[in-house]
Parts: sequence; C-alpha cells; structure tokens
Amino acid sequence: MKSIFLDRTEVPELVEKLRGMGFQTQYDFEKHRVELSLEGQDREAYLRLPLTLHCNENLEFDLEKEITYLMLLVQSGSASVGVFKNEVCLSHKVFSAYMVRKKQGKSQIKHLKTKGKSRAGSRVRLASTLEFFENINIRIQDHFKAYEFDRIALSCSKILIPYLFGSKESTPFDKKDERLYRIPKHLHQPNFEVMLGMQKFLNKAELVYDEDFFGQFEF
Repeated sequence: MKSIFLDRTEVPELVEKLRGMGFQTQYDFEKHRVELSLEGQDREAYLRLPLTLHCNENLEFDLEKEITYLMLLVQSGSASVGVFKNEVCLSHKVFSAYMVRKKQGKSQIKHLKTKGKSRAGSRVRLASTLEFFENINIRIQDHFKAYEFDRIALSCSKILIPYLFGSKESTPFDKKDERLYRIPKHLHQPNFEVMLGMQKFLNKAELVYDEDFFGQFEF
C-alpha cells in the first residue's frame, strides 16, 4: 500500500478529483475517513481525513469550523494527555508509573495474568498501576469540565483498556462514545514530543491505496 500526505485545505479538491475519476465515496465517521471504491473492484483505498477537518455524512467539508479534541496516549508505565483546538495545543501533561518488572521488561499487568500478585514488588507495581490510571482520569475529568470536545483521539493497548475504564476515578466517556477515534498509527513511548508528532500526523490527510491497481492517481 502507498500513502500520500496532504494538507487539510487540499482535501475538498482531491475528493472532487477522485469522484471525477469514477470513484465512489462514502464517509466513515468512526474512522474519520472517506472509503473509495470502483465498481466491480474490491481493492482497498481510502482517504484518512485530518482530525481538524469537519465533515458530514454528505461529504461536505467545513474548513472554518474549529475542532477541539482530547488526545490520550497510553502505554505501560507512561501516558500523555493533551487538549488541542485545531493546530494549537491548549494543555498537556505526561504521566509515568512503576509498572514494568526490571529483569523481564514485562509490565505488571501482563505478569499478573501468569504469576499472580503475591510478592511485595508485584503489589507495589500493581498499586502504582492503579494510581497511574486514577491520575490520568482525574486530569481528563478536569478537561471535560473545561472544554466541549468534538473528538477523543485514543491510543491504548487492549490489555490496558480495562484499567482505564475500570479505574476508581471514572473516565468521563465510555468505550462506545461516538466521538472516540482510534489513532491508526503505531505509538512510541508517549512523551510530549511523541504527542506533538502524533498531532502533526492527525492534522494531515492521508491517501492510502494499492499502487498496482490505482495507478491512475497522479499528483
């Protein structure tokens, strides 16, 4: 698969060009992308839209609308929470916790699935894990009191999801919140620099297609 990145202002013209080339277009709100297809063909192609670009089900774009979104990046032992309005970062915070067993390099959560939590070190790591998610959710709660969010951009591994949503401090949105946007990109250690890099990725459009089949794309 080949990818081409574009600025948000280029999206409306590109969509019209694709339609002129015979592509059928359908907007997927959950993935915030335009699915592309040609009649009689089943090859994959889509246009991932910038998170800062508003689009309705009729594929009408509003370049002037300001989009406010929460970004939450979580890995074992580290997390970043940020608030963004279009391309401006309004707030950010990085969290860390003692969750990884030093010798094995395995997170305490994964260790619990096989070895239990009987040892003192394990209990300390588990307590740190629980506090880690409580602190994250307290921060998010404060943001939800201060802002109205259009989208919630989330990157969190499946093994950590129950800890995020099962924390003593509740997450101010649920797993089925329609605003949730699963970030389609591999996450490195979520520090502030990584979060800003993810912001740049989310603010770009990305045309993804099978180069062998969709050779008619010309840019």
